[in-house]
Amino acid sequence: MRIAVIDVDTLSRNWWAVLLRGVAGVLFGIATLLAPGISLAALVLLYGAYAFVDGVFSIASAILRHGAIDRWWLLLLRGLVGVVAGVVTVLWPGLTALALLYLIAIWALITGGLELGAAVRLRKVISNEWLLALSSLAAIALGVLLLLFPGVGALAVVLWIGAYALVTGALLIALGIRLHALRSHHHPRAAPGVA
Repeated sequence: MRIAVIDVDTLSRNWWAVLLRGVAGVLFGIATLLAPGISLAALVLLYGAYAFVDGVFSIASAILRHGAIDRWWLLLLRGLVGVVAGVVTVLWPGLTALALLYLIAIWALITGGLELGAAVRLRKVISNEWLLALSSLAAIALGVLLLLFPGVGALAVVLWIGAYALVTGALLIALGIRLHALRSHHHPRAAPGVA
């Protein structure tokens, strides 16, 4: 149980990283939903930037948790997958639409699976925690939809990705705010004159 407490304490100390991931997701989602007719090249660059930034935040969080929890390497793995996906899409923007679709689907499935595991562990410490679980289920749903219906067309894929980013971004913002409140609640400021 001590490991889970340290994990939530680390999360609550780094609430701002969760919040920034959420803001990046919301901005990416709004951009793709407002301009769904963007070219595939623009989609590749937007997706690459989003996956890269998300991966960097996950790697930073894993480094901060190293030694504090046993499963820090899962967060590191998630971050590395995001960074690799981002780099691949930026270095090879000429990927075919189908290859990009499968890359996004695999990234969404891995991300969703790892976040679902984290949500289960977080649920043991924070009662009624469902924000991260919903975010992970949205990622898994996106991955499954992309794998099941690869021929739906670029516009539909853009809308699916935009909706996913917007929903998960909003959920991560709410989780970041909740983690900040949890930190404030568990770490009250000392009264004046108290050592």
